[in-house]
Amino acid sequence: MKISFNREIDLKYDVDVFIAGGGPAGAAAAVAAAENGASVFIAESFGAFGGAAVNALVPAFMQFTDGENFVADGIGRRVRDFIRENCPEKMKKYCPDSIPVETLKLCYDNMIESSGAKFAFFTDVIGTVVENGSVKYAVCSTKGSIYAVKAKIFIDCTGDGDMAAMSGAEYKTGDENGSVMAATLCALWTGIDWKRVVRPDSRKLNAAFKDGVFTNEDRHLPGIWPIGDDIGGSNAGHIYNVDGCDGNSLTKGMVEARKQLLEYRRYYRNYLEGYENSEPVISASMLGIRESRRITGGYILNVDDFLNRAVFDDEIGRYCYPIDIHSAQNTKEGYEEYAKSFASLRYKKGESYGIPYRSLTVKGISNMLTAGRCISTDRSMQASVRVMPGCFITGQAAGAAAAQAALTGTACADIDIKRLQRSLKDLGAYLPNAVL
Repeated sequence: MKISFNREIDLKYDVDVFIAGGGPAGAAAAVAAAENGASVFIAESFGAFGGAAVNALVPAFMQFTDGENFVADGIGRRVRDFIRENCPEKMKKYCPDSIPVETLKLCYDNMIESSGAKFAFFTDVIGTVVENGSVKYAVCSTKGSIYAVKAKIFIDCTGDGDMAAMSGAEYKTGDENGSVMAATLCALWTGIDWKRVVRPDSRKLNAAFKDGVFTNEDRHLPGIWPIGDDIGGSNAGHIYNVDGCDGNSLTKGMVEARKQLLEYRRYYRNYLEGYENSEPVISASMLGIRESRRITGGYILNVDDFLNRAVFDDEIGRYCYPIDIHSAQNTKEGYEEYAKSFASLRYKKGESYGIPYRSLTVKGISNMLTAGRCISTDRSMQASVRVMPGCFITGQAAGAAAAQAALTGTACADIDIKRLQRSLKDLGAYLPNAVL
């Protein structure tokens, strides 16, 4: 059974650039667009900017550099430097690779407020109005009201490609069968004696399996990252068959994950040195989703581009994280396939691949861009570019491009690439191959 629901709503904002999602991609996009002269409104579902680092408690950024070059330069460097300068004393030796959550929240607040961008927390995009292949309005829902935002350019930084999908964009999800990488519920722990911690080995995990510690015998255990003198952030335990675009699936996954966290508590305290007094003090308010929609754009960045260290004329950045496809099935074979690809599909120092601007455009929608995990890639490349420094790179490019398109009245696919690259260089972006 279906019902019809209609109502008139207020037009609350009229801006150059509207951004859905305030994770690392959305925050970078907002700052870049505002600093390039655009009026900006950004809608964030949670009560803070930062995405998975803040709301899913993902404990580490992954690499900002390729070992020789600061590939996430520009806004990524601003974030890293703020954390290095402002994180609490007991956390300084672990920063900026590990994430002090409260410091990161302040970093994003300061950056976005200083840029002049308008924003609202606790705000979801629940619909769009599309006419002739162009988005006219985003419909937002927040506590106490539903309202519309009019914009010239829209940027989807939701991670899941929600706004693009509801606007009719083409997309793909997961592997050829639609299966996606497992999700994880991260947590913050205390009581860890880092001086005594040794690298876990599979024998301890196998012993725990034999003793019946785990309901879910998961061989893939990324572990706990040091964040402070006795504080750690866990990226432990996979939850399989979670659809990050379905609320019922996410609900079931969260309940299962919280039960599983208690099993990891038993494992760490009883099987590993240095964790005897460890305690998970808080788990995240959302699952860490590694994979969902990949919006189809003007170019699908693909695994051959990774293998060839690709260079593009419309390059907006370069990145270097390995192809990190966590298994969609909890099997020994699935883990072995992951381990083999993660060990082989990686770069030496100084190596990277280019990211073309075309992968940020949205096929069939003239005034929309994507940034972050949902850009136009194949499955392998999503597994590389999805991490936070990669999101800074695509976010600042989408923001600068949106500002140019809005202020010149140009469709996103038709902007002046050289002008965009100059704007990115002004922001500090790493563009060694741009001929300006």
